[in-house]
Amino acid sequence: MGNVIMQDITDQWALYHGDCIDIVADLAGESVHYSLFSPPFASLYTYSDSPRDLGNCKSNDDFYKHFNFLIPELLRVTKPGRCLSFHCMNLPTSLTRDGVIGLHDFRGAMIKMFVDAGWIYHSEVCIWKDPVVAMQRTKSLGLLHKQLVKDSCMSRQGVPDYLVTMRKPGVNPEPVAGELTYFSGEPSTFKQTAKLSIDVWQRYASPIWTDIRQGNTLQKMSARENKDERHICPLQLDVIERALQLWTNEDDIVLSPFMGIGSEGYQAVLLGRRFIGIELKKSYYDCAVNNMAMAESKSKEVRLF
Repeated sequence: MGNVIMQDITDQWALYHGDCIDIVADLAGESVHYSLFSPPFASLYTYSDSPRDLGNCKSNDDFYKHFNFLIPELLRVTKPGRCLSFHCMNLPTSLTRDGVIGLHDFRGAMIKMFVDAGWIYHSEVCIWKDPVVAMQRTKSLGLLHKQLVKDSCMSRQGVPDYLVTMRKPGVNPEPVAGELTYFSGEPSTFKQTAKLSIDVWQRYASPIWTDIRQGNTLQKMSARENKDERHICPLQLDVIERALQLWTNEDDIVLSPFMGIGSEGYQAVLLGRRFIGIELKKSYYDCAVNNMAMAESKSKEVRLF
């Protein structure tokens, strides 16, 4: 593996500390069943001072140029007919950084890059986020009630998350077949009315998910207090679990090139999948190793009983 700083490997997972562009390039062709990740949100957050960090860029264009090295490699390593999902949001612009207050269509730009590289735009779901929580966290001008009173032309809705799914052209040699056997999400919102799999599918097939538990993240479960180890954008475990239910089989290999603290891998191992994770930031990588060991231990307990 080129440019690997550190690695931890078991029968269920392989974690690599290093640059995902170099490491994915060393993976065997058509070896991955599914990829799931949250890419760095262009220049919205700075995760480290490394020049290899995609989040450490001067502009959106710099990010897209850098990210475009990865997309063809993800296509190469993915099996025919199988999927890849990325979690993202559109990015608020600022007067000081961008010259205007508004939104940058990050989701649309990402979709175009994947399609241009040969992927099929397969599906997407909009994930509801509480605008009050966003207002309290960001103090965004457009979400403040006092701005509505002053001049509502600068007021806007909250910015949702998206789970966008791409598919590699070709025929899938290993169909993901079978019924859905349980519901992942806010349990109080789900009531079985007919056949369980049909009821669950009708919820998952909705283009808007309003039943994701926003606080159900690995960061909350692992209770990291050190600010440097608090993942800025943790993906909810409900979202990960639904994606794995829909697009993977047991024992499939799941890849996350931006592993963070290991949320995708944690759920993958609990659901009987194998996982390859890559992370550039050392503090996140160390958290991921611990979280993956916890998932492997829980998985063994479930199989034992």
